[in-house]
Amino acid sequence: MKYLLLICGNDNTPPAPGEMEKILAGHKKLVEDLQAGKKMIHAERLRPESDAARVRLKGGQRQVTDGPFAETKEALGGFYLIDAASRQEAVEWAQRIPLREGGFVEVRPVWEM
Repeated sequence: MKYLLLICGNDNTPPAPGEMEKILAGHKKLVEDLQAGKKMIHAERLRPESDAARVRLKGGQRQVTDGPFAETKEALGGFYLIDAASRQEAVEWAQRIPLREGGFVEVRPVWEM
């Protein structure tokens, strides 16, 4: 089954010196392990929320709002799309994703049609 591992955190706080290098090295290792286990489908790091746009339906009309979005504390920073045998396996992979303090990973199964 496919699972989307959504990486969220606060992209308004700049990283401490050396923090991003450590996190990126952790992601590189994780990608290597996912590929070696034939679990990796796709992964991407996303540009900051300030470069984003949100389309919302309100009162029957579509509204576009440019980022950043003040109503959210956490922003989506990237994702992994993996193939896992179970929810538990997907959670185990998610626990290996390097995070900044306060960050989290949402594990979401993908509808298969």
